[in-house]
Amino acid sequence: MKALAMFGIGIVVLGIILVLTGVGSYNKLNRLSQATDSQWAQVQSVYQRRADLIPNLVNTVSGAANFEKSTLTQVTDARASVGKVTVNANSAPTDPAQLAEFEKAQASLGGALSRLLVVSENYPNLKSNANFLALQTQLEGTENRISVERNKFNTTVQDYNTAVRSFPTVVMAGMFGYQTKPYFTATPAAQTPPTVNFDFSKPPAPATAPAR
Repeated sequence: MKALAMFGIGIVVLGIILVLTGVGSYNKLNRLSQATDSQWAQVQSVYQRRADLIPNLVNTVSGAANFEKSTLTQVTDARASVGKVTVNANSAPTDPAQLAEFEKAQASLGGALSRLLVVSENYPNLKSNANFLALQTQLEGTENRISVERNKFNTTVQDYNTAVRSFPTVVMAGMFGYQTKPYFTATPAAQTPPTVNFDFSKPPAPATAPAR
């Protein structure tokens, strides 16, 4: 009887350990999942900041005499294409194809903005336009912020995915439907427009085509 009682106590203790382990694993997954969602919101915010700068930038540049209309059209069309990509603003994507579509649209917009800034170098009157200079500075700062937030997102996703694939959290992940999440794959440099050279005594820096 004593041995049976000890066995029963052992079972109870083991059960408590398993429950505590399960609770800890679930809480860890929940915390890491929320971290990825929070960082995804930050990524969305900086991309939206860039999109919000574009109308004023286009209006300012279009005021330059004989500015290339095709370049402005590319920017406005690319911005419109970004708005057509459906992504959840509240949680990080779990579908790699969905993130790839979002990333492709944003890269296309980044490339169009790069071309606009390069073309702007051919219009000396823009270098004295205070509004354009302010917008250009804000755009460059936003592009840098995009790079930072994308890198942070990939880091949080890596932590989350590691937990989803690791024991014992992998058990809880399967029970509660936690799935791995995709990373951004393009290099941050693909999102950054070239530096605009307003010293027209020097040749402009060559544009670099964005990654696709």
